[in-house]
This record gives sequence, structure tokens and C-alpha cells, in this order.
Amino acid sequence: MLGELSKREIITLLESQFIGRIGCHVNGETYIVPVNYVYQNNAIYAQAGEGKKIEMLRANPRVCFQVDEIDSMFKWKSVILWGNFEELKDMERQQVMQGLILRIMPNTNEAGRHPAHAINPQLHDSLIVFRINIEQGSGRFESHDD
Repeated sequence: MLGELSKREIITLLESQFIGRIGCHVNGETYIVPVNYVYQNNAIYAQAGEGKKIEMLRANPRVCFQVDEIDSMFKWKSVILWGNFEELKDMERQQVMQGLILRIMPNTNEAGRHPAHAINPQLHDSLIVFRINIEQGSGRFESHDD
């Protein structure tokens, strides 16, 4: 059966996952890349190092964000959101970094290793911490009874 996720089901999916994909578009070029994230208060919070993604988001803050939960080819859920990119500063930036660390660390299986720049303490000061203020979204699912 194919169907639409309710608003509550969309929120539950966003809260249960920690990797999503950001889609940005500038000057005829579309760029899609995975990021670690936290969902809270109708917003996606994430961080990234300087690079193509941040350059594009600064040039055009309109963003698309997508999250999946895939059990099999015939059992999955997917959410797509649209909103605006906003860089965070000072105390809010620090609070979001702490939230990301708390969300990401339980999902690492090697305590001594850090996923790239996601939670590496040596890189904290150079990271761009941001929010995607969600304006709209939708969700779909496929599920078949056995």
C-alpha cells in the first residue's frame, strides 16, 4: 500500500533519524549532500565546514531537505521539506552544537573515532552551524502486509 504520512508521522520520522539530505540550487546548478541533523521546534539544525554547500546556501537560502527510513524495497517512509537556511551565532550556535553531539554520539560504534567534522572538537570553531526554518513538507510511505 502506498500512502501519505500524517503530520505526526512526519515529525516522528524526523525525530527518529539523524542523517538527511540538503538540496540547494544556485545559477542553474543543483547540489544534494547528506548531513547529520537534529529536528526540533519545526526546524532542522545542522553544521558543516566551509565549502560548496555553504557557499550555495548563502547565495540562495531556499533549501529542500529529505529524510528516509528504508526497511526494504516495499517498506519505507520518506519526508521532504522546504524552507530557508539561516546561520546561527554565539549562544544559539553552542547550544545546537551540543544537541548535535548528543544526537550523533550514541550512533557511533567506535568511541575513539569521530565522523569527519561532525563532532571533532578540533574543528568546532571553524564549523558553520545553521537552521533550516521549515515552511512546508510532505511525507509518503509504502508498506505491504505479509
